[in-house]
Amino acid sequence: MLVELKDITHVYNQYNPIVALKDINLSISKHEFIGLIGHTGSGKSTLVQLLNGLIEPTSGNVLYEDEDIFSDKKRLKFIRQKVGLVFQYPEHQLFEESIYDDIAFGPKNLGLKKEEIKNRVKESLELVGLDYDNFKDRSPFNLSGGQQRRVAIAGVLALKPEILILDEPSAGLDPSGRNNLLELLRHLHQDINITIILISHRMEEVAKLATRVIVMDEGRIVLDGNPAEVFSEEKRLRELDLDLPAVTSILHNLKSKGLPVRTDIFDITEAKDEIINELKKNVPEEKRLC
Repeated sequence: MLVELKDITHVYNQYNPIVALKDINLSISKHEFIGLIGHTGSGKSTLVQLLNGLIEPTSGNVLYEDEDIFSDKKRLKFIRQKVGLVFQYPEHQLFEESIYDDIAFGPKNLGLKKEEIKNRVKESLELVGLDYDNFKDRSPFNLSGGQQRRVAIAGVLALKPEILILDEPSAGLDPSGRNNLLELLRHLHQDINITIILISHRMEEVAKLATRVIVMDEGRIVLDGNPAEVFSEEKRLRELDLDLPAVTSILHNLKSKGLPVRTDIFDITEAKDEIINELKKNVPEEKRLC
């Protein structure tokens, strides 16, 4: 197992306690793509900060490859290389004069040699779809929002993480930038085999990309399964004030009106075909021939 959380509880402010996580037990395997959803205050951000070692649990253990990540400070440094965390609006963290220097910042802090740093910068830019020669000397502040976000992600990828955690990565992007980012995440997961944890309120993103969906509420994990399993729990999700993916919502609505369509479809083209096929079955044969 790559990561395990055992009996985790986390409390903020010991004088006026706020329990952010309660009795969390969670295992994450290599090459999973996890969609982490839940309303504001459900504990999502606290959970991923524990995985990265940014905060320490009040009780319980966070294990990376069977070793507690808080066992010593050297272990924590290693974990922050292996578990990359991309905050919401990561472009706000860009600060160097050139794209090269911004991406090189992390590898330099690892004490790597110049040639290895250059290789990592080049490789990371290529991973996010930006040409090294065209972008390395440019200012990160003269890029589009989508390009800035790619540079910020490249800075995390330059540390060669095994797990990439992203907190609302498509927030604020236009549809084109959002689609490009989602294709990047798909590429990193399917082709580069990076384990990804995606926090998102866009259920369409989660349904299309994730192999596993975890739903949190009031500091607890309340649902955990593949997208079809989780998004079939329409009533439970509504109780948690969470939306279904738009396509799924339409299919559920049609099914409730008597059209026996599948509700485990998340692609709009597949959904269209499913609806047409079921409508045809309900048309008398003589009318179909007309």
